[in-house]
Amino acid sequence: MGEPKRHRILMVSDFFYPNFGGVENHIYYLSQCLLKLGHKVVVMTHAYGNRSGVRYMTGGLKVYYVPWKPFLMQNTLPTFYGTLPIIRTILIREQISLVHGHQAFSTLCHEAVMHARTMGYKVVFTDHSLYGFADVGSIHMNKVLQFTLADVSQAICVSHTSKENTVLRSGLPPEKVFVVPNAVDTAMFKPAPERPSGNEIIIVVISRLVYRKGADLLVEVIPEVCRMYPNVHFIVGGDGPKRVRLEEMREKHSLQDRVEMLGAVPHARVRSVLISGHIFLNSSLTEAFCIAILEAASCGLLTVSTRVGGVPEVLPDDMVVLAEPDPTDMVQAIKKAISILPKIDPQVMHNRMKELYNWHDVAKRTEIVYDRALKCSNQSLLERLSRYLACGAWAGKLFCLVMIIDFLLWRLLQLWKPAEDIEVVPDIVLSHDEDRGML
Repeated sequence: MGEPKRHRILMVSDFFYPNFGGVENHIYYLSQCLLKLGHKVVVMTHAYGNRSGVRYMTGGLKVYYVPWKPFLMQNTLPTFYGTLPIIRTILIREQISLVHGHQAFSTLCHEAVMHARTMGYKVVFTDHSLYGFADVGSIHMNKVLQFTLADVSQAICVSHTSKENTVLRSGLPPEKVFVVPNAVDTAMFKPAPERPSGNEIIIVVISRLVYRKGADLLVEVIPEVCRMYPNVHFIVGGDGPKRVRLEEMREKHSLQDRVEMLGAVPHARVRSVLISGHIFLNSSLTEAFCIAILEAASCGLLTVSTRVGGVPEVLPDDMVVLAEPDPTDMVQAIKKAISILPKIDPQVMHNRMKELYNWHDVAKRTEIVYDRALKCSNQSLLERLSRYLACGAWAGKLFCLVMIIDFLLWRLLQLWKPAEDIEVVPDIVLSHDEDRGML
């Protein structure tokens, strides 16, 4: 048998370091593990502040911070065709064989996927979120996703619930959608050598304080738990528009000495906050997959979470207590968690997390999806347009027009600046000694 094929992958998303979040971590750790498997990985994202141009990260990971500024929630302004020249240049310069886009509400991801398919590249898309079907925002987002996924080679979702949601929203055939979960860096998230002592029970919340993350639930749950258990204290890490409500709740119930508000917590400090507690509380109203739960479990905390989205798939039943997104049910779940807390061994929990979730396994499973994508047959423009036409009575015609214009602009670019005139960059290959100790 010959050696496995070496892929040359371009990861594209508006969400990447120095911004922190689940998508950013996923792209970074997946890229590092793919590099260790011998593939070439390049990341493309928008500029962050004065961070523009080409940067190198650990393991020789090359990042293009293209000079586009975000205009809303770290998303770049949709241009449709404005990014075509720079995406084409990067694809040719780096000799990319496959484009991997991340996150449904990343404008840069949608545009890169569109341009890559126009140029004949194979495309994989990973959806990290769940969306509804009823509100105006979701209807609009679902139509954009239908357009993007109409012509992708393969798609990845982070949970089975997320897969069902994506298939329903986009109309993508289920056999083209794979489930590859997130993972956690267990070397970073380790339990404390000694468990927090004393009679106090500390419940930790680390989350963006927004409606979607259930901040309003916390406002009702925290006072009730404090009333029932005088020895329970809360540590709340995170910032957002709902922080004011939590501050008001703390003042109203005189819980200043029992509810500590940390504000935004840098990712490097998350472990130090987690290991100061016994229970991790997640109150999300929607969640495709919750990496915060993995990080807490890896630090040896028992988790109490709302039973939403893909959360029930994340941890075994003896490591999590689930509740409906209702204050009364959540209080009962916390009560149950406190009763079983003495049976929890943080080190045993950490060792189980090591076996259940690791990024090397995620990379190997993603590698299989890449292999499948590259085996997909090449299609002519007319064959591809038939897919877009099926997206709706008026939307299908609009999508076809967008793709035809994209195809014509690409042809014009080929005449104006032929691929032969674009310099191919040499690959940087780290020696084994330089690469040792990563992940």
